[in-house]
Amino acid sequence: MQAYRGKTIEEVIQLLAKYKGKIIAGGTDLIIDLRNGKLTSDTLIDISSIEELRRVEEYDETINIGAATTFTQIIENPLFQENLYGLKRACNTVGSPQIRNKGTIGGNIANGSPAADSIPPLLCLDSIIVLESIKGKREIGLEDYYKDNISIKEDELIISVQFKKPDKGQILSFAKLGLRKALAISRLSIATLLELDENNKVKTIKIASGSLGRYPMREPIVEEFLLGRELTVDVTDKAVKVLQQVMGERLGGRSTLPYKRIAVERIFKEALGDGLKRLKGVEIW
Repeated sequence: MQAYRGKTIEEVIQLLAKYKGKIIAGGTDLIIDLRNGKLTSDTLIDISSIEELRRVEEYDETINIGAATTFTQIIENPLFQENLYGLKRACNTVGSPQIRNKGTIGGNIANGSPAADSIPPLLCLDSIIVLESIKGKREIGLEDYYKDNISIKEDELIISVQFKKPDKGQILSFAKLGLRKALAISRLSIATLLELDENNKVKTIKIASGSLGRYPMREPIVEEFLLGRELTVDVTDKAVKVLQQVMGERLGGRSTLPYKRIAVERIFKEALGDGLKRLKGVEIW
């Protein structure tokens, strides 16, 4: 096996074009695959020292997170303290402190796990993946990447994930159920982006789930049900039933369905309730 440490994005792109190697940043998944003999390439290309890929950039209307940005960097960045708190909370549930210090947002995307913690909040933000190769740059909607099973080509590098800043009246939240409090792979997770109008009715609602299907996904049927309604206990209970019906059709026949059908109620209400509390300072359940 041969390994290269890229000093610039351009150098990495040239190496990818030549060797079609595997990218390594944090290595929290790749090293395990290497030890288990699952790695199919004989070339590793290390991007962990490229500063351009390791920073969060704020623009007038958008936020750009470099692909090699670690979960700890996101957790500690003040941009994710207020209405983007859901992304911080999701990153804070990833593995252990050691994994959060090394694991990267780009690796979480590229790994493609249905249980990837950072993905549901990014889906609620309508995020875009930016890729680059010697042929140039291209952009893929994160939702399309999973839903349409769009592959990252062998000669492409994930440069960043970017999204439009939510309005001040919109709150991103996240809740997760694992088998234990630390080092737990998500059994299911829910992220919501919530905005209320002047009558306390839902003006904007985006809901994304993890581990409730073959990949992380948006829940448009539940979103449609809640839009324009006041988040009373009754409405929220009915929304849970809508989500349970959707996931029942999606997971029909799987042994985990009875458990997840019960567990999703608490996780959904926790995510939605956290957003409502941050918006209005009240709890309704």
